[in-house]
Amino acid sequence: MSNTNNKLYANNMTSSLLIHPGEMIKDEIEARGITQKDLAEKMGVSYTVFNEILNGKRPVTTEYALLLEAALGIDAGIWLRMQADYNMQKAKADKTFMNRLEHIRRYAAVL
Repeated sequence: MSNTNNKLYANNMTSSLLIHPGEMIKDEIEARGITQKDLAEKMGVSYTVFNEILNGKRPVTTEYALLLEAALGIDAGIWLRMQADYNMQKAKADKTFMNRLEHIRRYAAVL
């Protein structure tokens, strides 16, 4: 039996694994043998804030993405897209928020 409403399924597909870009950055700097403290110092940022980014407690901002690009040579857009994807997955995993969106969609469909 085929489903004619494939759009419904495509819109609901999300990864079950949330990976914050900080985890990827942490892996990259470890692979290069750089300490978090040294890189934070090189970029001229607070070690504490940088560590919170690497541990997924803070988002990768545009400024940090550009600093990472300068320090590691990895395009800032990669980090920003990863952060946007993470934010989207996190929002879609929030059942209360998704219920709110569904309510708004039903309301908008009647207009």
